[in-house]
Amino acid sequence: MFQTFADYYDKSHPVTLFVLLVLSIYFIAVNWTFFYRLFSLNQWISTENQSLESLLLGSQKIPDFAYLSHFTKSSSRLSTSLFDMASYAATKEATKGLMFLSVVASTTPFIGLFGTVVSILSTFDHIGQASGTMSIIASGVSDALVATASGIFVAIFAYTYHQILKRKAFELSGLIRMQGDALLSKEA
Repeated sequence: MFQTFADYYDKSHPVTLFVLLVLSIYFIAVNWTFFYRLFSLNQWISTENQSLESLLLGSQKIPDFAYLSHFTKSSSRLSTSLFDMASYAATKEATKGLMFLSVVASTTPFIGLFGTVVSILSTFDHIGQASGTMSIIASGVSDALVATASGIFVAIFAYTYHQILKRKAFELSGLIRMQGDALLSKEA
């Protein structure tokens, strides 16, 4: 087992270290994407909640701060197709960043596995050149498995974040649809 990062650095194959660097960058990007999108979606959901509440409390007009106000101002007549278009546009905007999280969640275990395989091949190559015992094999394999564990670690966060943001986007889309339905029912 390695004692320090410097020992691990000295023992590891350069490809494995590169894989760990890539996974670290992915992890930072995943967290940044998640928190940026989470805060913006939470703020947007809060705004749409206020707008829906004002409509349900009797307001005949959608507030100017609501997402639908842009669509209602540009059209002289309210219709379901107008609100469907607004809902699709909001969903498109709300789901930004989800594809990145999905791709990271599905690829990082393979990236980590690639680093592990290269490191294990390097370990077996060193054993072939010198007489090695089982402890050398075990040490090399255990060091190599760090890359796989890192890939799975990043994938867990990316997948979890993807699911949370997907749920927030669904919630936002529902709020916008409810506002459209409320406006149509008041007009009828």
